[in-house]
Amino acid sequence: MIDVPLNEIRIILSLAMLSIATASDIKNREISDIIWIVFGAIGAILVAFSADIGEEMLNVGISLIVAPIVLIIWRVGLFGGADAFALIALAVLAPNMTMFEGTITPFTALTNAVVLSIAPMLVNVTRNTILIASGRKIFDGFEETTSRKIAAMFIGYRAANPKFGFSIERSRGKQKKLNLSLQHAENTAFCDRKDTWITPGVPYMIFITAGFVLQLIYGDILFSVFKIF
Repeated sequence: MIDVPLNEIRIILSLAMLSIATASDIKNREISDIIWIVFGAIGAILVAFSADIGEEMLNVGISLIVAPIVLIIWRVGLFGGADAFALIALAVLAPNMTMFEGTITPFTALTNAVVLSIAPMLVNVTRNTILIASGRKIFDGFEETTSRKIAAMFIGYRAANPKFGFSIERSRGKQKKLNLSLQHAENTAFCDRKDTWITPGVPYMIFITAGFVLQLIYGDILFSVFKIF
């Protein structure tokens, strides 16, 4: 058996795959399926170079437990198909991979991504709070309850010229209403109206990439939080 630094190769290839996908997602809001096919195939081939092929296949199989979960999340519309395929390819290419002693599960990259995806909400509410404090009437023309306005401050903001965002504003006659229902990640068109409330369409691949990097250098954020309690 050829002695190769398998873990290092898997990590480098995984970071390359996610970097290419993230760059494409940011630029075009689209990712070619060729990326997942190529890197997933490379991950499968690397199994043959393992010192213990049986154990390596078991690791990949356990890691692929995440596959049905992310496919369901995709079909529900919480994120796109590319995000689901990225996590599946990652399970094959770098099964439960970390560089330290942090706790890892087949879901770590996903759960880390979910935790990190809260960041845009904090940015939104901070931005909206500053605008209100400066005297801007960001809810001018809306007939909504205070609780719905607070919720809107977390999930979106009023954009003068929106780009890559989904509208959360609806008109009923002369009244404006907030639409706080779930926006399907693949079926909802980007908003092209001016001066309207949107929820930003931040590429989820950014969070998946950051979640995997965090997995490598730390472990599982949620598991660490649960251990505290």
